[in-house]
Amino acid sequence: MGTNDSPTETGTDTPDGIDAEPVAELTEGELAALHEVELGFEWLQRGQGCLLEFHHATGHGMDHLAEAELLLRDHGHEALADTIRDEVLPHGVVDDDRWSYDVVENFQETLLTETRALERRVRAELADGERHVRERRQEREWKARSRQR
Repeated sequence: MGTNDSPTETGTDTPDGIDAEPVAELTEGELAALHEVELGFEWLQRGQGCLLEFHHATGHGMDHLAEAELLLRDHGHEALADTIRDEVLPHGVVDDDRWSYDVVENFQETLLTETRALERRVRAELADGERHVRERRQEREWKARSRQR
C-alpha cells in the first residue's frame, strides 16, 4: 500500500472530488516512462485475450473435425476418417507437440508474468504504487479547467 494509507490505489480525495496528486512527484519523462510500461502491460493482456480466442477457436475446430471423423467412418470413408484421426487431431498448433493450451500457458507463465512484475515494480519505485498516474493527472486538469469558466 502507498504512503497515503488509502485502501485503494488512487490518490487522496480532495473536497471537490478530484484525486490529489500522488505522493511521488514525477518528472514528465518519468511520467511518460511509467505510462509506457502500463500501456505495454495492457497490450500484453490484450495479447493474452487473443491467445485465448485462438485456443478456443482451435478447440472448436478440432471438435468439428472429430465429429467429421465419425461421420466419414459411419458412411464408409475409412481412409479419410483415418487421416483425421491419425494426422490432424493429434497434431499440435505450433509443431507436432505444442497445442494451443501450451502456447497460452507458456505466455502466461513467462512474458505476461514477468511484465506484470515489472509493471508493479515500476509503479512502486516511481509512483508509490499508484496506477494510471498520467490519466489521473489529465482527469484533474480537465475537471479543473471545466470549473474555470
